[in-house]
Amino acid sequence: MKAVLLTVVLFISQIALAAAETETVGVKGMVCSFCAQGITKKFQDQPEIDKVDVSLENKYVKLTYKEGKKLSHEKIETLLKDAGYEVSFDKK
Repeated sequence: MKAVLLTVVLFISQIALAAAETETVGVKGMVCSFCAQGITKKFQDQPEIDKVDVSLENKYVKLTYKEGKKLSHEKIETLLKDAGYEVSFDKK
């Protein structure tokens, strides 16, 4: 019985992790790995962010938010523009 209960709890926790809210934002002007590292650091410093994935090849940043948290589009745009990049919110 304990094994079944443990399995159910682990399954539910995996579903919750998988349901973390993400947002993918296009970044214009990102041309090198140094750019990608700088963007990663800028977003990792934000308390709302759990994980940052930057694709230099596809020119986007994927933000995974902490539970119940989110950055506004204005904040994302400000962070990227202050770093010297243009933003596109129509990435999927």
